[in-house]
Amino acid sequence: MQTKLMITSALSGLLAMALQAIAQPASASRRASFSDGMEVHRDLAYVSGGHERQKLDIYLPRSGANLPLIISIHGGAFKMGDKQDDVPLEYLQAGYAVASINYRLSQHAIFPAQIEDCKAAVRWLRAHASEYRIDPNRFASFGSSAGGHLAAMLGTAGDAKQFEVGENLDRSSRVQAVVDYYGPTDFLQMDAHRLPAGQVHNPADSPESELIGGLIQENREKTARANPITYVSQNCPPFLICHGDQDPLVPHHQSELLEATLKHAGVPVIFHTVKGGGHGGFKDPRVAELTRKFLAEQLKPELAKP
Repeated sequence: MQTKLMITSALSGLLAMALQAIAQPASASRRASFSDGMEVHRDLAYVSGGHERQKLDIYLPRSGANLPLIISIHGGAFKMGDKQDDVPLEYLQAGYAVASINYRLSQHAIFPAQIEDCKAAVRWLRAHASEYRIDPNRFASFGSSAGGHLAAMLGTAGDAKQFEVGENLDRSSRVQAVVDYYGPTDFLQMDAHRLPAGQVHNPADSPESELIGGLIQENREKTARANPITYVSQNCPPFLICHGDQDPLVPHHQSELLEATLKHAGVPVIFHTVKGGGHGGFKDPRVAELTRKFLAEQLKPELAKP
């Protein structure tokens, strides 16, 4: 009888612990996982009670403090993609932290929802910098295609208060460097400079028209708001731009426009053209070399200790 009572008591204790664990949601630190020498925090909501897309992942080297941060923004024509796509994890070994963010896609909300989300994520990361061993003064945005567009928007519209919505408004959403791989800029000029067999951008079903919620040529003011060139000033951070001259989706001219405007404003900019390069998938080793050098010069990471 005593044995049965002991077993019953033990089971009751285990049940109570299980119920307590269910009742208390895991904190960010308890969600951390460790693999391949890195610390990973997944699905952190940067908007309280927000859309399912308003979440980010943080990747950290096992050691180091006050780490410079690369903010990775995925591409996908503003209507596809995920924060687990093309995350530049190779930079962890060089002493960087990496955050990869999701944002609302064009089928969820039209522009400016996307840049509002990116800015909200940057503010959240600054507000939680000490918790994740991040230096809040050394942030770089990094993206390709649609992600390159949003990375550039973070760089040029850092002081654009109209895009500051939601929480952590006492924190800055500025970044200290921008890596923009073949991001679109002035949607209105895309068709005039596309390759003969390249994607057409003026129709209603183009990624750009779907982003702004109407035909781009018939909504020029809305389209201008989605152009990172609109916000260029001398206060923009340094830029690295890489673009293939045979890109069938985003014309090379889009990056030419951005480079010219940044230079005119006195902003440091490096523009590398990949000869014969299409829409990413570059075989040109200079792209990786320039990116490593640019980030090292702008963010000055300390080599991560094993």
